[in-house]
Amino acid sequence: MRKKKLAVARLWHEGNSFSPVPTGAEEFRRREWVRPDQARAHYAGTATEMGALLEFLDQNADWEMELLLAAAAPPGGRVEDDLFETFRAQILKAGEGAFDAVYLSLHGALVTESDPAPEARLLRALRQAIGRTPLAVTFDLHANLAPEIAELADIALAYRTYPHIDMRETAAKALALLAATVAGRIRPRLALAKVPAILPSFNMRTEAGPMAEAQALARRLERERGLLDVSPLGGFAYGDSPHAGASVLAMADGDAALAQAAAEEVAQFLWANRARFRAEAPAPADGIRKALGVPPGLVAVLDPSDNPMSGGIGDTPELFRALLAEAPQVPSVFAFFCDPPLVQRARAAGEGAQFEAALGGRRTTIYGPPVPVRARVLRLSDGRFVNRGPMETGLPVELGGTAVLGISDRLQVIVTEGCQSPNDPAYFELHGIDLAEVRLLCVKAKNHFRAAFGPLCRAIVEVDAAGPAGFDLRKFPFRHAPQDIVRAVAEA
Repeated sequence: MRKKKLAVARLWHEGNSFSPVPTGAEEFRRREWVRPDQARAHYAGTATEMGALLEFLDQNADWEMELLLAAAAPPGGRVEDDLFETFRAQILKAGEGAFDAVYLSLHGALVTESDPAPEARLLRALRQAIGRTPLAVTFDLHANLAPEIAELADIALAYRTYPHIDMRETAAKALALLAATVAGRIRPRLALAKVPAILPSFNMRTEAGPMAEAQALARRLERERGLLDVSPLGGFAYGDSPHAGASVLAMADGDAALAQAAAEEVAQFLWANRARFRAEAPAPADGIRKALGVPPGLVAVLDPSDNPMSGGIGDTPELFRALLAEAPQVPSVFAFFCDPPLVQRARAAGEGAQFEAALGGRRTTIYGPPVPVRARVLRLSDGRFVNRGPMETGLPVELGGTAVLGISDRLQVIVTEGCQSPNDPAYFELHGIDLAEVRLLCVKAKNHFRAAFGPLCRAIVEVDAAGPAGFDLRKFPFRHAPQDIVRAVAEA
């Protein structure tokens, strides 16, 4: 009996249109650019979409897969045009085989050097290439979706959690719906409703607050109306796209009107609660003092404006400058600066060596000049570890070479060649840092950090510093986003 053939492609990148640093092939190689013969070893058992795909194949012996592409890079600046076209050509090979279905793992907020909405263009070309072959797509909760997605895909849904700890579950559901579609058990009808607002993600966590309430409404509509799925998407505020803004996907079995009504109901909720997504935070020095004012235990000060998972560059110096000025008399760790030349300099000098260095402001000085320090090389590493989770549990991580620099008896600074957020405890274990002995942890991170560190920290304080993913959206020069939305941002 012939096995059913599934074409699979993963292209995952969240593009910060305002980052001064483009995303090239090296960023993908360092995170995920996996050959078909490597896929099982890389993804099996991981809490990821590709991990769910392998589980689906193991549990459904009548299906086989052809992996066309598996590429992901940490969120960052615009993807180089030539690189995207290489990826696009590989994905469009789905039109060359006799496939029974196609599954895509996309982010939904990718931007390139010349195209602010390349994923919509990709999906248009893919639909033309595969005809009416069933197509399922999974998106990040922060996707900026084009309205035509509802016509291009048969099945589309998004992560329900932020921090994103349900990637595996999202893909598993999409694949189950795809298999049911191929078998003729369901006739999915997809709808999308746009919300005419760019929502900041600082207050978008799903354990409480407006996005948690939107998710609860979506679950209620699924139960009461028998819908296949309802997915609220907050959008990505730093993606300057003609499709910028929040949206809602909904799917019903055979009833497009039912799906559209549900999508519009949740979209109206997001619109009515848009002001609740805005947030303010103290200046770095005030945030440090606030964190140290809580009872003893580990406290974290987050700099979301340079969070790599929002397209930060790992180079802004304002929080570090404030940390040196405050000079807290407690064991402290700063994570991190992305500075490949400094890592190579530390490696050449060797552990124990001392030298003069400048931290931050190396890629650009628009967020502040470098901070001069005298540093001692405490530890070096190859930058490889495996996530403990709960986000992306089991996924291998490569930071490139890294160095831990001692700035004083109380302050250690992590410097890396790759720009990835310190969202997993294994990151600190790699660097020989026992968090039980640390009082103050200053981190370039945001909400994903809370998945693992929320239970470990007595307090987590966000601060407002200069960076490519800052609090005040009025400071960002939107050119492609709908002008009525941009005006609303300016007037907020």
